[in-house]
Amino acid sequence: GSGQAADQNPHDQALAMNINEIKEMPPVELQAKGRELRAELFNLNLQKSIGTLEKPHRIGGLRKDIARVETALSAKKKEAVSA
Repeated sequence: GSGQAADQNPHDQALAMNINEIKEMPPVELQAKGRELRAELFNLNLQKSIGTLEKPHRIGGLRKDIARVETALSAKKKEAVSA
């Protein structure tokens, strides 16, 4: 068999959040999560610039997670306004 599954970092899987998890978070938590993801993205881009980045695919995944968080946040803001 291939060692693909074995070398997957559990940390990576925790960060690939599903949209349902995100939708259930309160806005304060979403903002904190957004900041956390942006900090990690910054660090990955820094590693990329100095050539020590081990998992380039993480950058794309992080950007998508940030987008998911932002989308959920704006949806919650719209809900609050219309309510």
